[in-house]
Amino acid sequence: MDTQERLRQMLRERGWTEYRLSKNCGLSQSTLANIFRRNNVPSIATLETICRAFGITLSQFFSDGETAELSPELKELFDRWVCLTAEQKEAVLHVMRAMSCDRSVDSQ
Repeated sequence: MDTQERLRQMLRERGWTEYRLSKNCGLSQSTLANIFRRNNVPSIATLETICRAFGITLSQFFSDGETAELSPELKELFDRWVCLTAEQKEAVLHVMRAMSCDRSVDSQ
């Protein structure tokens, strides 16, 4: 599936218009018109901006399978996780294992 078709699919899935996408991502309607009507391929930066409006990552945009959208809480967790040192990650995992309701996960 090409980029424009994938964008159209995402608009249909959400019931969004190009106008709503423009408002949600902060891109001008003329920029989106160039993508949809003139078949211009968006730059990576433009596509990242559009993906943020959809609440997905670039890898989710290009994935062939079903994409799982993250809840705001999980997104915050992942965003904060990547900034941690290896020691901090281990400490967080230790705390999470101690708080886990599923003790079978603790053996990992």
